[in-house]
Amino acid sequence: MVTQAELSVSLSGITLKNPVIPASGCFGYGAEFAELYDLNMLGAFSFKGTTLAPRYGNPLPRIAETPGGLLNAVGLQNPGIEAVLARELPRLAQYYSGPLLANISGFSLEEYVRCCERANESDQISIVELNISCPNVHGGGLAFGADAACAAKVTAACKKTSKKPLYIKLSPNVTDITEIARACEAAGADGLSLINTLLGMRIDLMRRKPILANAMGGLSGPAVFPVALRMVWQTAGAVKIPVIGMGGISCARDVLEMLLAGATAVQVGAANLVNPYACKEIIEELPTEMERYGISSLREIIGAAHR
Repeated sequence: MVTQAELSVSLSGITLKNPVIPASGCFGYGAEFAELYDLNMLGAFSFKGTTLAPRYGNPLPRIAETPGGLLNAVGLQNPGIEAVLARELPRLAQYYSGPLLANISGFSLEEYVRCCERANESDQISIVELNISCPNVHGGGLAFGADAACAAKVTAACKKTSKKPLYIKLSPNVTDITEIARACEAAGADGLSLINTLLGMRIDLMRRKPILANAMGGLSGPAVFPVALRMVWQTAGAVKIPVIGMGGISCARDVLEMLLAGATAVQVGAANLVNPYACKEIIEELPTEMERYGISSLREIIGAAHR
């Protein structure tokens, strides 16, 4: 193993000891994982998607397996921003002290802004990660992230109120990811996270109906990695702000590919649900994979595939 391998990266002036971040929705608030290993080895951690009010989520069933991946239509189940600040974050501080991303969701511009205002009150939160894949209930139901003008509007409103670096999590369910990315950058985003899940479905042959009660859900897992890598490569070439890459990452080699494509850090999602030690193992594998490809520092390869 390479003992001198430099794994650290920087997001908006915040140093991460390595680029590996458990993705929102696949790690909860970390309590179950903290029983298995020391979470302080992580580069950072994005906690469960949070809305202004508590949400039970979508009706069951809301999870379905598929070759090479997982479909989910959980529906942002969470206790609401006030409970997160009052209860979950103090509990989290007992076993994790590294950089924390607050994944914020909303169904109106006002909800996003209010959640960002409340996130300002927590010293634990390092970065606000705005999930703009939610349907805009005051805008005809179209997802905030599906339209460049709408994405720019919510970015600008939240940037105006947020005292934390603001990263926008982009949906892949668009015609041109770079158009949305540039709109968010122009509106003041400090960084971008991508990709969120791809829209998919499965049908139960016996019942002749969709497996998910919601019919459609988000596809994640290894099957989406090539799509995610392509979109990260396109986006990193179109903007000058940092990109966090995610989508099907399951090993150290995937991390290196994402960084070469232009990501500064990565998030690991569905892999945690298959193997709870996934992030730990990826971090431990990185020095060996770096040695295999003659890499001494991760910072030196960020965006190298564009050069």
